[in-house]
Amino acid sequence: MGIIGDIGHFIMVPLYYIISAVLLGWHKLFTVLGLDAKGGLSWALSIIGLTLVIRAALIPLFVKQIKSSRNMQLLQPKVKELQKKYGHDRQKLAEETMKLYKDAGTNPFASCLPILLQMPIFFALFRLLSGATKSDKPHGFLTVEKAHEFGESKLFGSLPINGNFWESRTWGETPNTAVMVIAAILVLAMTATTFTTQRQLMAKNMPAEAMSGPYAQQQKMLLYILPVAFGLGGIAFPIGVLLYWTTSNLWTMGQQFYVIRNNPAPGTPAFKAKQDRDKAKAARHGHTVTETITEAAPEPEQRPSTRQQPKRQSRAQRKTTPKPGGAAAGGGAKNPSADWESYDPEAATEKNEGDTK
Repeated sequence: MGIIGDIGHFIMVPLYYIISAVLLGWHKLFTVLGLDAKGGLSWALSIIGLTLVIRAALIPLFVKQIKSSRNMQLLQPKVKELQKKYGHDRQKLAEETMKLYKDAGTNPFASCLPILLQMPIFFALFRLLSGATKSDKPHGFLTVEKAHEFGESKLFGSLPINGNFWESRTWGETPNTAVMVIAAILVLAMTATTFTTQRQLMAKNMPAEAMSGPYAQQQKMLLYILPVAFGLGGIAFPIGVLLYWTTSNLWTMGQQFYVIRNNPAPGTPAFKAKQDRDKAKAARHGHTVTETITEAAPEPEQRPSTRQQPKRQSRAQRKTTPKPGGAAAGGGAKNPSADWESYDPEAATEKNEGDTK
């Protein structure tokens, strides 16, 4: 099998059991609720339920992704400073940039974690559906009987859940027009939701200074590359897999909209919009909201740790210089602390030099 095949088998087998367990659990629930166990609707809704469970489990990673993305945005001014300073030395620039990310506690690759972790799940569902279609091959808890039932299920009585844009249920047959229409709609929905999610992030939750630089360029590339890649690949995916991916994209778009609206990054259009909403809400309730401006904390002022000492004098100068707390020339004791506070070594030195002359 080879080492790559062994690694793939090691990853995919547990996923087959997890996915099939969740899928069959939802299918059992919809069957109890009265849906046809062999119908495509019960299996389609089970795939949507599977998607919701997976995305709910990935919420901690999504939170980490949001924090990492926000830190990357706020660090862009410092990254630009490093580019100006080490622009001639690419290796030094890379080292200093990674050091900056490390000190800030952020990881530039954390924003890709949810997508990277979903890809094995996506392929596991694809293999599970494809195996059920071609040879009634079971995976995980999906028995031969359930695999056959899953592979034979049809939406609305005529749309095979395993059909894709190019082929109908059986390989080599003339494409089903209805399948092509449904698949095209799902592919367009998947592409549109991917583009909208990325565009929403860039337009509302990125400060103006972060719209230029390597991170912004990366985001702009993903804005157009990801939808095109998913759109081209989507025409080969079965309807059941397209249901999973489209539902997942809708979840991502809604989840991101909620985070941007309620916890936007400082200095972004979404942050200003939230301040305006808070002011309007406070005005409706008769309260006054003072606008808060988020700024970087100023550097602490460096003060000398030791007390400044008088200049060193010669022996002759020390003899003629009045000591703190001594009597004044006109007689009468003065306050020692006042004499010490008013004592100026430099002025005394100049006076002594004048007397000597």
